[in-house]
Amino acid sequence: MTTPPRSKGPDTRVTVAGVEFRSPVIAASGTFGYGVEFEDVVSLDRIGGFVTKGLSREPMVGNPAPRIIETAAGMINAIGLQNMGVRAFIAEKLPKLQGLTGTVIIANVFGFTIGDCLEVIQALNDAPGIAMYELNASCPNTSHGGMVFGTDPPQLWELVARCKAAARRPLMVKLSPNVTDIGLMGRVAEDGGADAVSLVNTFVSLAIDVETRRPRIANITGGLSGPAIKPIAVRMVHEVSKAVKISVVGMGGILRAEDAVEFMMAGATAVQVGTASYADPRAVENIANGLKRWCAAHDVAAVSSLIGSAML
Repeated sequence: MTTPPRSKGPDTRVTVAGVEFRSPVIAASGTFGYGVEFEDVVSLDRIGGFVTKGLSREPMVGNPAPRIIETAAGMINAIGLQNMGVRAFIAEKLPKLQGLTGTVIIANVFGFTIGDCLEVIQALNDAPGIAMYELNASCPNTSHGGMVFGTDPPQLWELVARCKAAARRPLMVKLSPNVTDIGLMGRVAEDGGADAVSLVNTFVSLAIDVETRRPRIANITGGLSGPAIKPIAVRMVHEVSKAVKISVVGMGGILRAEDAVEFMMAGATAVQVGTASYADPRAVENIANGLKRWCAAHDVAAVSSLIGSAML
């Protein structure tokens, strides 16, 4: 009697903007450094990929402390997009990532003018090993009075259209959740040429020390993330997935495999894990492994079959 070959388990591959990920679980920008910092902590071959810290045209020192605090169900941060600058990243960090095989590297890009973003993309275009760009649309456009790109449809369209024209790789646009119609903003990004969208970024928030009567964050306001925002994020992912034809990458409060499943059922093709990595540096890997186990336990042969499968 011939013994049948052992099953390799569920197929966890997904495709976003033409790029294949071996797992839909990705480490989010700002919580995973430049990737190299986690090589000795996380088995990078177990996760789908990671998004670098936001890269700007010039180095940025960020906001003064305190700039991160814990909340009842998450955290508020106002790091201020501290980073080494795109050129230093290319020279010092990217070469150390060249040995990675199968781990998708996504470069997060931001700027305070469209020109800033274009310069970062143009610098990255010639850099090896990067699979796609994630454009942070939650920055204030300092050339137009500080209006956040991602909350103004005409500005968002112009930002995406010009960055897409400059990019030699797929462009994913990270949407701001601080809007009244997230589906509209998703369509605007798609119309501008986005190959995918990711959401949600953090929610503008404020925490006050009742003893001193002063804000707990030096910047006064910061971005709320973590489990507190997950139900809102899931709702927004669902709305955008119904409004666009491009892939949607969901994030916001994912702590365990079931959270990733929930986002995918709502319409996400993949998910990003952020705040969880502060409590557990191996969270991304654990969630990726947990998702594979969940699929096996629920007879899900291909994780891609979960996308948009919720009966809503």
